[in-house]
Parts: sequence; structure tokens; C-alpha cells
Amino acid sequence: MPPETSTPATPATLFGTDATRTRAPLAPAELRVDVAHAARMYDYYLGGKDHFPADRDAAEAALLALPTLRIAARQNRSFLLRATRHLTEVGIRQFLDIGTGIPTSPNLHEVAQTIAPDSRIVYTDNDPLVLAHARALLTSVPQGATAYLDADLHDPDRILTSPELHDTLDLTRPVALSLIAILHFLPDDHDPYSIVRRLMDALPSGSYLALTHITVDHDRESVDAAAEVYRQRGIPVQARSIDDIERFVDGLDLLDPGIRLVHHWRPDDGVPPGLTDAQVSVYGAVARKL
Repeated sequence: MPPETSTPATPATLFGTDATRTRAPLAPAELRVDVAHAARMYDYYLGGKDHFPADRDAAEAALLALPTLRIAARQNRSFLLRATRHLTEVGIRQFLDIGTGIPTSPNLHEVAQTIAPDSRIVYTDNDPLVLAHARALLTSVPQGATAYLDADLHDPDRILTSPELHDTLDLTRPVALSLIAILHFLPDDHDPYSIVRRLMDALPSGSYLALTHITVDHDRESVDAAAEVYRQRGIPVQARSIDDIERFVDGLDLLDPGIRLVHHWRPDDGVPPGLTDAQVSVYGAVARKL
């Protein structure tokens, strides 16, 4: 597996071609470096360089509560790569990735287009630092296409009606919806189950949902303590049990092996031996819309 590295920042003045598209110019968003941000904390766990003192301080506090967060982050990334590889191998050529985060190589489109160069990907996030890195997400091979959409998962209709989505993907053909490590940032009062249903309802039969989600099932005390660190910094987090996570795939056909901790989901050489369930504490699943 290629090494995971963060891509250097580039200006957010973006323009499109047939292979790499976004609407330009995108409105600038306020970059708050004095408060922690979940995407930048995740970058810190992965060993990236795109974070600020507030992010590092919050991440270190979370690591005190849950020292295995770096392991969990890396296994989450490995799941994304394996799930994307599998979906491409079974014929999916369109991906909608929401909650993209700061680009970390290999990106989703790099995995998919290595197998199927005609793959088309729409990346979606609403963090200004991700926007600043968006050019790294738009490096499609000529046969395929990528686009970046500045939008929030809380507003699925904005995503589903966006020109960026409809210019890049054909919603009459199957799409893989990728919700990797984002749903736990939507507490129940944000109505996450309705948001996922709205997105999947807009996709045709044969589409897929790939998700990961932090869980309290194997180390409740430590996971709850780490979640509290996030909440104290204004980042809502709700870790869930497997029963709660099953609701996200209700009515879909779960692929084998079902909902599993990510290091148990079709593991490959990227999964180190000897990992315990408590060290990972992140569930993953891929499910098909019938």
C-alpha cells in the first residue's frame, strides 16, 4: 500500500476541465485556526502536517483519553482503500464521497482509477482547509473525472441538486456513497438516519453505501472520554453501538462479512497482526441498494 502523505496546500482558485471539475470561483470560507477542527485532528493522527496548535492540543488530549486513536485512524483509512477497491472491482464507476477531509494519498479516486480509469468521483466537504487542498482531489486521469463540492452533510438536498454532482455523475447509474468517519459527528438530534436515507433514496438500484463509525462496544470508558474532549472543543460526537449502526443500513443488502470492526472487514496485508478490537473501535460496512 502506498505511503499515506498529506498533499501540500495550493490556492483555492479552481477551474475545471473534462477530467477535473469544480465550480469557480468558490466563495472563500473563514479558516479558524484558533479552534480545533475534526479533519485537522484526523490529519494529525495520520501523521500529516495540515493542522494548527489548537488541533494538536485537542488531538493530544483525545489521545490521553484514547491512546489508540492513531491506530483507529489508520485502520479506518485502510478500510476506505479496501472498500473502494472492492466496489471498483465489482463494477462501480461512480463515487460520491462526503466528508472527504484533507487529501491523504492514496485518495479515493487514485484507488478507483488505478483499477478503472473511467471512474468518476465527487468529493464533498465544507472545511476551508479542505477547499484549499481541493486541487489535489482533482487530479483525475483523462478517462475519468473528479469534482469538488463545498457542501455540508447536514444539507443533503444541496448536495443532490448541485451542478458539481450532476455535471460529473449520472444518477441513473449506480453510485457508491462513501460516508467514512463522518456519521459519528452527527448526534441523534441532527437526524443522521434521515440524512442517509435521503441520500440513498436519490441513488438508483445497484448503488452502494460504504461507511465507518466509531463505537463504544469494546472500550466504552475510553471512547466516551475521547468523545468528551471533542465536545468540549465544540465538535459534536456520538459514538454508537452496533445496533445503532445497523439502522444506517436498514433495507440494504449487507455485503459479507457484514458490519465488522474495520480491521476484520476483508483484511489484507495493510492490517497488522495482533490488533485488538478495543484498539480499533471503529465499525465498517458496505451495503447494496436492491
